[in-house]
Amino acid sequence: MPKDGPLIGFENVSKRIGGVAALDGVTLAVAAGEFLAVVGRSGAGKSSLLGLVNRLAEPSAGTVRFEGEDVRRLDPIALRRTIGYVFQEIGLFPHMTVADNIAITPRLIGWEAERVRARIDDMLRLVRLAPENFRDRLPRDLSGGQAQRVGIARALAAEPRVMLMDEPFGALDPLTREAVARDYRAVHDKLGLTTLMITHDITEALVTADRIAVMEGGRLIEAGTPREMMRDARDAQVRELMAAPRRQAERLRALDGSGSP
Repeated sequence: MPKDGPLIGFENVSKRIGGVAALDGVTLAVAAGEFLAVVGRSGAGKSSLLGLVNRLAEPSAGTVRFEGEDVRRLDPIALRRTIGYVFQEIGLFPHMTVADNIAITPRLIGWEAERVRARIDDMLRLVRLAPENFRDRLPRDLSGGQAQRVGIARALAAEPRVMLMDEPFGALDPLTREAVARDYRAVHDKLGLTTLMITHDITEALVTADRIAVMEGGRLIEAGTPREMMRDARDAQVRELMAAPRRQAERLRALDGSGSP
C-alpha cells in the first residue's frame, strides 16, 4: 500500500442486522493523522461503521481495510491493541483505582512495571489530571469530566495510532463537554493520532474535526471539511443540518448586539 494511502478504508461496505440494513454500500477513507467526525441521526449507521474497524462486528459485504490490509485477515486481539476506544458510558472498572484502570492494556501486553507506572503518570498529565491527586482515586470519587478524561487516558495508554470514539462527550454538561473535547483535540494533534469520532452534535463536529461524514439510513450521503460542508453542501439534508448551528450563531449575535442579559 502507498504511504500516502488511507489508514482506514471502507470499500462498498454493507452490514445487515436482523434482516435490516444498518450500513448500505458505504465507501469512505480516513487518512493517517486525520480527525474525522461521523454525524447523523440515531439509527443512521454511525456506530455500526465504527464497530467494523476493530472487528467488534464483521461486514455483510464489502471490505474494511487497516493500513491496506483487509481487517478480516488480521488477528482481532492484536488489531484491538493498536486501537484506542472511548465511548459515552466510559466503562471504568469501579473496584479499580484510576491508575489500575489506565494500566489494564499495558499490563496485558507485558509492559514492565516501571514503564507502566511512568505511562500512567504521563497519561494523567496529558489529560490534565495531576497524577498525585488522581492516581489512587476510585471512579466513584471522580466527576463526569474527570472520569471521561481517565477513559481517554486509558484508551491512549498502550500507544495506539488510532482512536475510535462513540459519543465520547455526550453525557457531560455543556461547559465540561466543550473543555474535554478541546483538550482531546490538542492530544490528537500532539500525539499524531488518527481519530474517528461518532457524534450527534454537529457544532462539536464542525469545531473539532478536520472532516465530517454525514450518514442517513445506513448510507454516506456527503463528506467534506467543515468549511466545505457549511458553504457548499450538495445534499438538501446536509444543508439543513448545517443550517442549525448557523441559526444558533445568529441568535447569539443578536442577543450580544442587543445588550440584553
